[in-house]
Amino acid sequence: MHDATLKTARKVGWGPLSSLRRLRFPTRDPLAVAGLVIYAVFILAAIFAEQIAPYSPTEILFDANYNLAADLPAGAPGHPLGTTTLGRDIFSQLVYGTQSALLIGLTAAVAVALIGSLIGLVSGYFGGWIDLVLMRLADVAFGIPFLPFVIVIAAFLEPSIWNVIYAMALLLWRDTARVIRSQVLTLRSRGYVDAARLSGLSDARIILRHFAPNILPMAFLYGSLAIGWAILTEASISFLGFGNPDQISWGYMLQDAFASQALGKQAYNWFVPPGVCIVLIVSAGFFVTRGYEDILFPKLGR
Repeated sequence: MHDATLKTARKVGWGPLSSLRRLRFPTRDPLAVAGLVIYAVFILAAIFAEQIAPYSPTEILFDANYNLAADLPAGAPGHPLGTTTLGRDIFSQLVYGTQSALLIGLTAAVAVALIGSLIGLVSGYFGGWIDLVLMRLADVAFGIPFLPFVIVIAAFLEPSIWNVIYAMALLLWRDTARVIRSQVLTLRSRGYVDAARLSGLSDARIILRHFAPNILPMAFLYGSLAIGWAILTEASISFLGFGNPDQISWGYMLQDAFASQALGKQAYNWFVPPGVCIVLIVSAGFFVTRGYEDILFPKLGR
């Protein structure tokens, strides 16, 4: 009976295998493909940053006459994007900034997706007082403003990009947990789940075998959104002066350009490139998410 019920579930589109198939990449969506290409470019830039960047991002440069190579325009010999007021190569900072962006984006995405999925699974499956407590915690998390919360954490802790990751892990699991919980509530009444209980499977095995694969595509969806949120938040915190000055990031570059009055000097080569990179990588997350929405929710396209 258990095997027959599982076969029926797979035929109607439920079960671990059918859910894992929905993780396929949406190649028919041009925006999703564009998002993947953007991610690939930035990942390659982060991996090969030492080979691509001609200088260290914090190195103070001098010309042949030992004069400070400061405020060089874009296209100067050896400096495609020019230099900062302190004589640092802007292109090298831009390339190394991809490492910080991907580190914080991917780590925050895994934290948000993992914590939110676990809480949603436990809350939706067990219900009762467990569901009540966890959902009230989610309500509290919804009531805390995110950016001021990150600023408070950054003010009390040492400046670090990990502050953003901690804040996202503490607060942004709420969206993922709510959606995963609602999905688990619909799965809990499926026939193959009842068959699994009757066959003597433990709650842990039922959750891991029959629920986790079904919510995996949704967790991946919210994880891709968290990448953009994390990078955008880090840029905001660094621009406000709460970032780590020893860690080169795109947000730090914007803050450094603002403090040096780059806009007044019309040094667009300084602050436009990191701004464009932030827009591109955040947009890539939304492009990929849009592609997966068509796969997970095909009725929306109709």
